Amino acid sequence: MRAASFAPNGAPPRYHAEVAHLRSLAAWRRTETVFWIAPVLLYFLLPRQLVLFSQIAVMGLFAISLDLILGYAGVISLGHAAFFGLGGYTAGILAQQGWGEPLSGLALGGLAAGVLGFATSFLVLRGSDLTRLMVTLGISLMLYELANKMRWLTGGADGLQGVEVWPLLGVWRFDLYGRTAYCYSIIVLFLSFLIIRRIVHSPFGLALRGIRENERRMPALGTPVARRLVAAYTIGAIFAGIAGALLTETTQFVSLDVLSFDRSAEALLVVVLGGAGTLYGGIVGALALIVAQYLLSGFTPQYWQFWMGIAFIALVFFARGGILGLVFRIASVLRRIVGAASGARGA
Repeated sequence: MRAASFAPNGAPPRYHAEVAHLRSLAAWRRTETVFWIAPVLLYFLLPRQLVLFSQIAVMGLFAISLDLILGYAGVISLGHAAFFGLGGYTAGILAQQGWGEPLSGLALGGLAAGVLGFATSFLVLRGSDLTRLMVTLGISLMLYELANKMRWLTGGADGLQGVEVWPLLGVWRFDLYGRTAYCYSIIVLFLSFLIIRRIVHSPFGLALRGIRENERRMPALGTPVARRLVAAYTIGAIFAGIAGALLTETTQFVSLDVLSFDRSAEALLVVVLGGAGTLYGGIVGALALIVAQYLLSGFTPQYWQFWMGIAFIALVFFARGGILGLVFRIASVLRRIVGAASGARGA
């Protein structure tokens, strides 16, 4: 190959084109700025609903951590609550034993979940999708039963009592109105989102998408598939643990519910509802699910689950790719209509 076909630094032009493509994907867009301004406005517009919005932020972070391994790496899990619950119990036990500093509790909750994720990843990532479903579910059920039996440590079915979280940075107390909890949750969600966003728009994230599309072909391209999946699974576990610790610190309570199968299934539902493989889908799905539950349970307390089921079936038929997939298709149609109208006026 002639030297003229290479860039000045010795890399081929195709390499620079791929780098430029990754940079374009990672570029911050105006719509994202508007999206993250919305939580600031909600603080002032709906001050009585801050506790509800804090729960949405926690669920959004939990869903994003699952989306990293499901939507990008293609690893299906029915036991992601194991990491969420471990993070929650770690922060709760620390606070109960006298160390209620929230930031360190958040970090240690993520660390504990990350250690569990790394230790179990070698078992989870063996076999097919069905095998992974069963193994992840089994790990979650084992951890649930372990927490249930260790009443002296976890409180068992009664939950962990006496969780006292110190004021954030020694200044802001967690009040009953949820103001500190809301701001804390949104900041943690935003910072975590920035980190995960950077990961998925890096060469590492590109390799994960390649593994999701064709796991058998990626080794031929020089990609260490097993190591990439272990890393992705561990990172997802870390952020799930952070989400669990965040829930414990903002509610000052933790129970077996954080380790339940329902928690894992709800996270999976949120990801699919919002749109897997988009990151923002986890937040949008959490917002849609929790707000719908809140409104429907108030409107029809006895039959709200029926209407939720109808909505889910409708989304499957009319919103492939989740809510964001539907939004993208509508936006594409509108752009074509506007483009056609502009062309007609120009003619």
